[in-house]
Amino acid sequence: MASENVKEFTSGNWDQEVVKSEQPVVVDFWAPWCGPCRALAPTIDRVADQYAGKIKVGKLNVDDSQDLAVQYGITNIPQVLIFKGGNQPKERIVGLTSERDLVKVISRVLES
Repeated sequence: MASENVKEFTSGNWDQEVVKSEQPVVVDFWAPWCGPCRALAPTIDRVADQYAGKIKVGKLNVDDSQDLAVQYGITNIPQVLIFKGGNQPKERIVGLTSERDLVKVISRVLES
């Protein structure tokens, strides 16, 4: 991962890093073999840098954490879920998205 502000989420750290997080959390569900996922990675890195200290940004490899992919109904990747105060996502973005659109959704969650 290119940005130091992007964390790696796993089944092992999910509760601590996402569910119990004091800050909103942006989770990029991805896999190394997924072309659109790799295309989204620089956008995720930029958003993580832009919002450093305000939100937590991380990636979850669906191949390594299939239990979480199933729990959140991830059937297509990339998929970005935004959590705020719990284990249910406040927003869901399916597929490759622009930085502008991702920032709009993050701003909406931050204001809620």
